[in-house]
Amino acid sequence: MTPTISAPSLLSASAIIARRTVSSWRQQIGAMATVWLFPVFTTLLFLGLFGGALDVPAESTYTDFLIPGMLAVTMLFGLETTTLSAAADATHGINDRLRSFPINSTAIVLGRAAADLLSSLISLALMVGFALAVGWRPDLHIANVVLVLVLLVALRFALLWIGIFIGYGAKSVESVAYIQILTWPIAFLSSAFVNPATMPGWLGTLAELNPISTTATAVRELLGSTSWPTQSFVGDHALTLAVLWPLLLTAAYLPLAARRFRRGGK
Repeated sequence: MTPTISAPSLLSASAIIARRTVSSWRQQIGAMATVWLFPVFTTLLFLGLFGGALDVPAESTYTDFLIPGMLAVTMLFGLETTTLSAAADATHGINDRLRSFPINSTAIVLGRAAADLLSSLISLALMVGFALAVGWRPDLHIANVVLVLVLLVALRFALLWIGIFIGYGAKSVESVAYIQILTWPIAFLSSAFVNPATMPGWLGTLAELNPISTTATAVRELLGSTSWPTQSFVGDHALTLAVLWPLLLTAAYLPLAARRFRRGGK
């Protein structure tokens, strides 16, 4: 039976697990730096490919449009790292050892989530610094900036539970490598890089429904960045959906991830 502990004890235990994960970064600093800087490399690539090829609204640049989308995509790119790390813990016996300790299983899963969230915040900070360096000038109204940060963190928090759920059920680290492939179609089938109106109608609507799109559109609206005209009810209510998607995904996958951990991947 999993021991019942108070909220302060739960947070303390979660912090211990998070520190364990963070401390392992020093042994793989090269890999972690690549993960943190990957969104910057991707942004450079797309600015070079599409920066002069796509029409954007007057008095705007493709940079104004792309950067808010890339902030949302940055939250997605951490998914494969979370999944692979969780799979490594599950298949290398680390989870078995942790379950043998007198510690609440929820604290273990929350600790893993906290460490991955910190990693994503580092990547996000580097992405913002790069964006400002290349000329992105958002509206920095404090309330909107705070709301943007909340939306981005909420999206990452929701996505990491999907990664943990998949990783904890893996039979080997290699068996979840497909996650690295799937993140690209999810990113491309969104409004992060291009206007969904240029897609076939049904595909454009599907792209606008993508959680990456709803968050990207909401970020553009809140920071006064260039945005495309929406083409569906989904696009017209992007901010509402940017709040609802993380809540729904977290409600679905957080308990599933915790249960999978307790059951040893089953």
